Amino acid sequence: MSDLTDGRSARRHFFTDLLRIALPIALTNLVISSVNLVDTIMVGRLGATELAAVGLGNQVYFLLILMLFGVSTGAGVFVAQFWGKQDVAGIRKTVGLGLVLALAISAAFTAAALVLPRGILGLYSRDPAVIAAGADYLSIVAWSYIPAAVCFCFSIALRGVEQVRLPLVATVISLLTNVALNWVLIFGHFGFPALGVRGAAIATVIARALETVITLGASYLKRLPPAGSLRQFMAWRGAFAARYFKIAAPVVLNETAWALGMTVYNSIFARINTNAIAAYNVVDTVSRLAMVLFLGTANAAAVMLGKCIGEGDRPRAFAWATRFAWLAPLLGLGMSALLLPVPLLLPHLFSIDASALAQSARMILVLAAVFPFKVFNLHLIVGICRSGGDTRFGAFFDIFGVWGLGVPLALLGAFVLKLAPWQVYVLLNCEEVIKMFWGLWRLRSRRWLNDVTA
Repeated sequence: MSDLTDGRSARRHFFTDLLRIALPIALTNLVISSVNLVDTIMVGRLGATELAAVGLGNQVYFLLILMLFGVSTGAGVFVAQFWGKQDVAGIRKTVGLGLVLALAISAAFTAAALVLPRGILGLYSRDPAVIAAGADYLSIVAWSYIPAAVCFCFSIALRGVEQVRLPLVATVISLLTNVALNWVLIFGHFGFPALGVRGAAIATVIARALETVITLGASYLKRLPPAGSLRQFMAWRGAFAARYFKIAAPVVLNETAWALGMTVYNSIFARINTNAIAAYNVVDTVSRLAMVLFLGTANAAAVMLGKCIGEGDRPRAFAWATRFAWLAPLLGLGMSALLLPVPLLLPHLFSIDASALAQSARMILVLAAVFPFKVFNLHLIVGICRSGGDTRFGAFFDIFGVWGLGVPLALLGAFVLKLAPWQVYVLLNCEEVIKMFWGLWRLRSRRWLNDVTA
């Protein structure tokens, strides 16, 4: 009876922690994805050229945010395990090192987007109208990159210490601000000129700056663990930096290579034709929106498992990781069912060519078919491997999937076999199915279980 009671208590503990951490993170990601969805829908009302321009312009931010995700998640591995040890000084020096790297990366992206907007967009599209509109958008939205980097780094650290509500509140306020300013500046209300894609960019800059101010201000007012002084942030030394880079470098490489793969996918569809890239941007927006719950549960897994490892409870960490490995694809199957009617809504949301709508609808059905596999792989990399510092395997796992399978298959389908865009989308998603079986092997090996703060 005692063992049965202990088992029930352990399950309650697991699901209580999961809901407490995952739901605010999922809602935060939902709001972030909603910002992109709002931009896409509002700009989509202007036409396919404007939609493609903003979609391609946002690929630069997508690349930046994934590199920042790599830096911040590398820090998050240490933060969660330091939190398990209640080592606040360790948390703050980790945040400090992460901020240094995030600011350096975002400054480089800002400079490139301001100096060479047309050159960057020319890598994705040959359409002069798309490049011109995208350059207008990119040269303004680039001013949001540095505040976004600071906010992102702090938000990941707050999640690591189980302070998940503040990033949610800041992001909700940012969304509301972005929606209101989009309506005013894109279409020209309240006496403002109709600025089109430039209005969308201005709204994004203001909203992201406001989110950063709220996140930092509240963190310091509440004296939360990541909110340190400059001296505490710079307390890291060579030995700690070496350990940090050993864990973080593969994550940065992973996210960068994966992001570059995503930009190659965009380039492939853009070079098929403008309708193809418009369709891919629509399904990509739907995919990110569908993933928000699972980004929440994957990040919750990283926090929960990292804390267990920091506390020295390896058996519980493995048991919980196994539970995540079964739970994630089952929830993903439920989301697949919800995706099936989405194609019926597309004509009411996007004012794009009928051919693009038809391709989008087929792509969404393909997305529904592979979604459980995508969800499992996300949890393996972000939640399980990274919680235990197994970032080198995670990097190889993801990079091989994109560059060894996805990109070659997409190129083959688009330019050799001359397949329809939705069929190219089928090929590039084959990697998800293959990776799942490899991921199960790694989970069972327990090689991912490491205490990086020891």
